[in-house]
Amino acid sequence: MLRKTLLIVGAGLFACTLHLPAQEAEDVASEKDKDDEKSSKTTEVSGPHRFWQATLSGGHYMVALDQISSVSRHKFLLDGAIIVDEVTVDTVGQVLARFYFITPATEGAPGNVASQATSRARDLVNRGAQAVGSDLQNMVVKTYPGTTHARSVEYRVLTEQDLTALYTSVQAAWESGRGRKFMVR
Repeated sequence: MLRKTLLIVGAGLFACTLHLPAQEAEDVASEKDKDDEKSSKTTEVSGPHRFWQATLSGGHYMVALDQISSVSRHKFLLDGAIIVDEVTVDTVGQVLARFYFITPATEGAPGNVASQATSRARDLVNRGAQAVGSDLQNMVVKTYPGTTHARSVEYRVLTEQDLTALYTSVQAAWESGRGRKFMVR
C-alpha cells in the first residue's frame, strides 16, 4: 500500500507540473539559490535517558532505545516514477516506524525541463498550503484497510536534509544509549 500511496502522491505532483507556465532560466537559477540557502529546520536536545523521540508535523514517535533492533536508510525507485529516501526504525515490538522523503524520478535528470517544473510545482503547493493554513503537504496518505492497520507508522519529511538529521539522531542515540529529542519545525 505504501507503493500505491507514494505513486498517487507522485502522480499528483507530476500532474501539477503539466499546467505550469515555462520559466526563464534565470528565474529557475534564483529559485535554486533560495533552496540552497534554506537551512534545515531541525533541532535535537537531550531527552529522557532511555528513549529517542521524534516530533514532526505529522505526529510524534517515541521508542525505548533498548527496544530498537535495527536502524536503516535506503533509497529506492517506486514504480519508475518516485524516488523514496527512507529511514526505518525497527523494534522488538510489532510496529515499524518509517520516515521518508519523496521526489519525482524526473528531478534526478540534470537540466530536465520536467525537473524544473516539478520544483516549481512543489513551491506552489507549499505556498498555497501555507496561505490557507493547511498541513496537507506534510501528511502521509493511507487507505483503509490496506495501510491503516499494516503494523507500520509513517512520517513524511519535506527535505532530504531533515531526513539526514533524523537518521543521524536516531543512530547516535541507539549507539550511545543516550536519550534524544529530535524535532522538525
